[in-house]
Amino acid sequence: MTGVLRPGHAQLRVLDLEKSITFYRDILGLVETGRDDRGRVYFKCWDERDHSSLILSPSDSAGIDFIGFKVLDAATLDQLERDVRAFGIATERVPAGDLLETGERVRFRLPSGHLFELYAEKTKVGNGLPSVNPPPWSMDADRGMAPIRFDHCLLYGPNVQANKDLFLKVLGFHLVERILGPTEAGEPEIGIFLSCSHKTHDIAFVEYEEPGKLHHLSFRMPTWERVLRAGDIMGMNRVPIDIGPTRHGVTRGETIYAWDPSGNRFETFAGGYEPYPDGDPITWTFEGFPHGLDYPQGKLHESFMTVVT
Repeated sequence: MTGVLRPGHAQLRVLDLEKSITFYRDILGLVETGRDDRGRVYFKCWDERDHSSLILSPSDSAGIDFIGFKVLDAATLDQLERDVRAFGIATERVPAGDLLETGERVRFRLPSGHLFELYAEKTKVGNGLPSVNPPPWSMDADRGMAPIRFDHCLLYGPNVQANKDLFLKVLGFHLVERILGPTEAGEPEIGIFLSCSHKTHDIAFVEYEEPGKLHHLSFRMPTWERVLRAGDIMGMNRVPIDIGPTRHGVTRGETIYAWDPSGNRFETFAGGYEPYPDGDPITWTFEGFPHGLDYPQGKLHESFMTVVT
């Protein structure tokens, strides 16, 4: 793997910081790794090695501030910044230390209105297991829902085709799946699922009138059984569920969608297949998408289609 490696972090706006800390630490089961002088709180999933993948920022509105992806090294970061500028998008450098234990970041605004950034350095804090003869899990792997990593995000905004060009032609992603619009509208691509690895998606975009909106952050579960266990924990703690447990046709993922205390949607996700860059993308028609969303029911859930932050 070279170039852009993986989703690295997301900064999420939350309305009640203390309630959100309790939710993400004790119910979702993330590991708190730090707090800074701007009031932000840092978390990682138990099996992630880097310092943080989720940053909570107190705010009077829910949603996402920015999403960051890790790149191979500093030379890659420099080259990708030049390539983004050559594509016609302005960039800025965010100094090292602006986020705890994180190096310099290259930030720019996507055509969809989202702030996106690349970085090469983040302090490795490990997963609580020794690097020699480790056991398969630690006590953190059994607290709350205990996802193993921040897996992907789905973002809503305009100009999906311009985003696609940027990610495919400049950032080195490949298109895994796509959703077409209604036939009478000329069947434009209204949803795209992009990967920089051999996952079904590392980031996805859906066409939406308002820029910069968050649909969900997704947390990877190791098995379908752990997704179901997460659903039990949601029920025990009265976490409001949007959809699930169910299976997608798109990506073949096994899933539950729910809301955090601020109304930000999150996903517990398992399964999916393993595409490679030389594969052809899968197409879902507008008429077939109800099964793409909820394969057993073939249903377009209104809240899923309309509620964003």
